[in-house]
Amino acid sequence: MTQQDNVAPIAQLRGVSKIYGQGSTEVKALHGVSVDFHAGKFTAIMGPSGSGKSTMLHTLAGLDSVTAGTITIAGKQITGLSDKELTHFRRDHIGFIFQSFNLIPTLTAKDNIELPMRLAGAKIDKNWLEQVVASLELTERLTHKPYQLSGGQQQRVAVARALVARPAILVADEPTGNLDSKTSSEVLSLLRNAVDQLQQTVIMVTHDRHAAAIADRVLVVRDGQIVADLDHPTADQIAQVA
Repeated sequence: MTQQDNVAPIAQLRGVSKIYGQGSTEVKALHGVSVDFHAGKFTAIMGPSGSGKSTMLHTLAGLDSVTAGTITIAGKQITGLSDKELTHFRRDHIGFIFQSFNLIPTLTAKDNIELPMRLAGAKIDKNWLEQVVASLELTERLTHKPYQLSGGQQQRVAVARALVARPAILVADEPTGNLDSKTSSEVLSLLRNAVDQLQQTVIMVTHDRHAAAIADRVLVVRDGQIVADLDHPTADQIAQVA
C-alpha cells in the first residue's frame, strides 16, 4: 500500500450511473462507475466517441446529474445538492479549462484572471496569484488585453483564471481538441506544470493517446465503464487498450 492509498481521495465516484432518455431512446452513458482521484495527480480519461468519458467528467464536476450513485469532492457529497448549492460549490472548488479561452476582450489579463473571484465577492490571495502568474510566465503580460496576446498567452490567462481560486480539482474537457500541435503541446505543459509546480489536481478528458501520456494515470472508458486503469503509461501502452 502506498502513502497515497492512506490519504482520503479528493474526488470519489461510487456506483455512478447515468441514463439519458427513456424506452427505445434510452442511452446508458455510465454503468455503476466507482473510482477515486487523489490530490496532486494528473489523470487523463480516454475512450472512443460515445464511451461515456465526457459524461464521467461532467458528472464529476457537477455539470450533469447522476441517475444513481454518489459523488464526493473535497469531503462534500455533491449528489443531491440544489442547483444553487451546486453552483456555489463549483465556483469555490472546481476550475474549468475550456477549448475556447472565453476572455473578456476589454479587460486586461490581470482583470480577466481576477474576474470570477471578484464577481463572487471572494478575497484574492495576492501571494498565490503572484505564484500562479509567475509559474505561467505571465508577470510581464498582466496589463495586456487579449488582442495583444498570442494564442498561447491567452490560454495561459485562462489557466491562471481557473487556478486563482485554488480549486480542489481542475477539469479539462478535450482542451487541445481545436488547437494546432504547437499550441496543444503548450496547453498540456501548462496542465502538467499546474500539477508539478502548484500541486493542483487535474482531470482531463482527451481522445489523443499522446496527450494522455503526459498524465500520471490514464483511465480508459468503454461502454460506460472503466476498462483499464494505467499508471504512467506510454502512448503505445495506451493504444494497446484504448
